[in-house]
Amino acid sequence: MKCPHCGNELKEGHLICEKCGEEIRIVPDFEPEIENSITETLSTLAALQEGEDGQEQQADEMIEEESEPETDEIAADGRKIWIMASLILLFVVALISCGAYAYHIRTVEYQISKAKEYAAKQSYKEAIACLEAAYEKHPDVAQLLFLEADYYYLQQDNDSAIRVLYRIIEGEGFLYEDLEAAYNKVITILANQGLYGQINELLRNCPESGIVSMFQSYLAMEPEFSYVEGSYAEVIPLKLSSNTAGTIYYTMDGSMPTKNSMIYTAPLFLETGEYTVSAFFVNDYGIESEVVSKTYIINLAVPNAPEVELYSGEYTEPMMISVEGLEGCRIFYTTDGSDPTEDSVPYTGPIPMPLGKTLFKFVNISEEGVSSEVTLRTYTLSLRDAITTSHAVSRLVNRLIETGYLEDAQGHNKRQSGTLSYQFSSVLRIGEMDDYYTIYEYYDDGTGILSRTDKVFLVQIYTGDSAQLGYDENGEFMAVSI
Repeated sequence: MKCPHCGNELKEGHLICEKCGEEIRIVPDFEPEIENSITETLSTLAALQEGEDGQEQQADEMIEEESEPETDEIAADGRKIWIMASLILLFVVALISCGAYAYHIRTVEYQISKAKEYAAKQSYKEAIACLEAAYEKHPDVAQLLFLEADYYYLQQDNDSAIRVLYRIIEGEGFLYEDLEAAYNKVITILANQGLYGQINELLRNCPESGIVSMFQSYLAMEPEFSYVEGSYAEVIPLKLSSNTAGTIYYTMDGSMPTKNSMIYTAPLFLETGEYTVSAFFVNDYGIESEVVSKTYIINLAVPNAPEVELYSGEYTEPMMISVEGLEGCRIFYTTDGSDPTEDSVPYTGPIPMPLGKTLFKFVNISEEGVSSEVTLRTYTLSLRDAITTSHAVSRLVNRLIETGYLEDAQGHNKRQSGTLSYQFSSVLRIGEMDDYYTIYEYYDDGTGILSRTDKVFLVQIYTGDSAQLGYDENGEFMAVSI
């Protein structure tokens, strides 16, 4: 049997056309309202016909009594006209009823209702056929596609469900809310299958920034660079950022970064030289972005190395180490053999030469963060006939006990619950020829952690006399007796 609507050959026993979705009825299945309307019309016509028959009978009797031929002919013509009018009315009513029924079964509401009836019986194939038939005539009704996608999803046919939802995503004339819902359903289906790469591709092609923002956690965009590539006359703190949570991997030599490359955690300070920074982003779902590379050329003036007035050598008397600075630069130094940086000890004035052999390293660092070459100095200070530093510390402690500043050699005192201790620091010349050991005071609150106090004591390197470091009215060092 063929479908009376589209001519498609139907399979035996099927009452739904798989091509157009129309329901095949052997006997017309009128809606109750339409059938009632026709019944009422037929009843009215029957009543009218009965009335006409009565009138005809009375007319016949009158004709027989009066035997008037002309009157008989007029009555016969009237009956014919009435019957004809009744038949025409019946035909029009039937035609209108059939037309109304045909229109009704093609409406969106009817097809959705039938689809839900089939779906309630888990006859999803027939339900989808109803929705497809309605969609052909109403391609702008998103509800049809959402229902169809749901029925495919219930059958675990995820590919077909996504394909149907793409009609909304790629179509025209749909509301923004429908578009948003379609993306949400597609992303949910893909996420449940762990297909995050397809989600990333879907969002990258989405023209709606609002929707992209809603689902940006699935998106792996290329890292953004805080500086455009080019030449700079200053040190630049290059920042790399991503659109959402994840990890940025990078290289600075132009090589292709991988997951074994450096992980970005803080700004990259680019100093003098040429750098090709390449980076890519991996979001929390393991989706990788494309690699982006930018080249930076930093042209900065390198400051001259610091000039240290005192040459390296062996010395038998204390000397002050002075360094000449440069405008716009700061001087930093180390004595432990490491190269000085901005985190090293800043040079603020002449440094007393330490006892024994000491290696000094000085560097100038400009305001742009550019470091000069390192200046090296090695000094060996040996004091003849001087008391030892340990003896000097003992002499100081004894003197502080004599004055009542300390209670005992362990450093107890009446002012604090902890103890005080003393350590040799350096050799300092005060005045023309008066040389002293400088000794710092430290406080221990019982935890074993030493904190330096603001007091600096002096011990004369030859006599052992104790004093406290002070300053005269000109700001010069002086020894204050204790």
